Amino acid sequence: MLFNSIEFLLFFPIVLVLYFFIPQRIKWLFLLLVSYYFYMCWSPKYIVLILFSTVVDYLAGIMMARVAEKKKRIKYLLLSLFANLGLLFTFKYFNFFSESITSFFNQFDIFISLPAFDYLLPVGISFYTFQTLSYTIDVYRGKIGAEKHFGKFALYVSFFPQLVAGPIERAKNLLPQFHTVKKYDYKRVTNGLKLVLWGLFKKVVIADRLAVFVEMVFDSPHDYYGLSVIIATIFFAFQIYCDFSGYSDMAIGIAQMLGYDLMDNFRRPYHSKSIGEFWKRWHISLSSWFKDYVYIPLGGNRVKLYRWYLNLFIVFLVSGLWHGANWTFVFWGSLHGLYLIIGIITFKYRQKIVTKIRLNLYPTLHKVIQIFITFGLVCLSWLFFRSDSIGDAFLLIKNIFKGWSDLFILENVNQLIFLGQGFRRFVIAIALILFLELVHFIQRQGSMRQMLVEKPVYVRLIIYSILILSIVVLGQFQNTEFIYFQF
Repeated sequence: MLFNSIEFLLFFPIVLVLYFFIPQRIKWLFLLLVSYYFYMCWSPKYIVLILFSTVVDYLAGIMMARVAEKKKRIKYLLLSLFANLGLLFTFKYFNFFSESITSFFNQFDIFISLPAFDYLLPVGISFYTFQTLSYTIDVYRGKIGAEKHFGKFALYVSFFPQLVAGPIERAKNLLPQFHTVKKYDYKRVTNGLKLVLWGLFKKVVIADRLAVFVEMVFDSPHDYYGLSVIIATIFFAFQIYCDFSGYSDMAIGIAQMLGYDLMDNFRRPYHSKSIGEFWKRWHISLSSWFKDYVYIPLGGNRVKLYRWYLNLFIVFLVSGLWHGANWTFVFWGSLHGLYLIIGIITFKYRQKIVTKIRLNLYPTLHKVIQIFITFGLVCLSWLFFRSDSIGDAFLLIKNIFKGWSDLFILENVNQLIFLGQGFRRFVIAIALILFLELVHFIQRQGSMRQMLVEKPVYVRLIIYSILILSIVVLGQFQNTEFIYFQF
């Protein structure tokens, strides 16, 4: 059941109304059953995997809480790690590694046959396994106590607004909220609804419109070159941002209407002045997860210089693999790791250049240049992320330098600039991106929702009406899945 579907439009209002009418003592049970139903709408059989993770991690937490010595708790942590990562490997990575090993040996005329499993990737498995792993690791470290209420722990693992694509919530934030009294709050409901509308706008109006242009190029990499590749890559940058941040906004808004607070997952990432800053603004729940549970345990930056670089590279390599069982994602993650390492190595030299050309005397111009360079590097990495293979990605990069003279041939304009979609659709796409950036610029001054509250009622009604009308008129309603569902 997609947030951008008619089914969900009918499903959630019923859930919301019933939730505030039922007794407080069974609200958690109602939400748990609703969450399981929500997930089973994709594939009922995969609910077994969530139940398995839930039972294993609940018991691991309880057993760790009974042991005072940290060394004796390690076996229960290992049980959780092997169970969750084993599920993740089996269902998401087994075929990838099997095919990669077979292909490697074939290069040396050694032909082997490894088994492969024919099954669909369970929706959201990367998200809920990481969420429940953070719980057991935190219990092991003594940062939180074990949750004794099995039902509320099960709800923490499966809470439907963020179950299939995050944000990846920490137990210390979400679990205590299931123990508090939830009453109808008009302000929370209306604020949450605003965020849902904005997220839906980003998904069906911006992301799904840009997707048409993006697919033209990336599905046929041999047929496009020059400006076409650049436009499609930039469009994909905004498509994936609006698609994923749109989902996050809707998840946060839905949870808020029910009385729960989820963490922010995006903070205008394309306004970042460096790759390091980009990862503090993009998919924040995942980047902070890797920082706390991979980077810091590896030693972070409290080690020798070469080891620090290795730690950074490992984190981004694993992050790339987390996104998908394809070498394109591994390359994408590795590229970001290299960006960070090169940025650290060249920092002093870049500062000297900035001082020498006196760019530091013009701080605004300096920031704009930094933002454009960072955006360019991110777009280059998105090219690998979106391509079907690394070969296709390098082909598109090669094609960027071809065919620029064809732009001056009138017959080629629709294909090379408008990507076969026509002038009108192209202009609408550009206008939507500019509108998005205008909103982001305004958000630099503070919360947009808070700003709206301070406006007269008639102004707010006009803005809400325009937003809803835009969704109805410009929205693409083909029940298109969110991009991050595949991860």
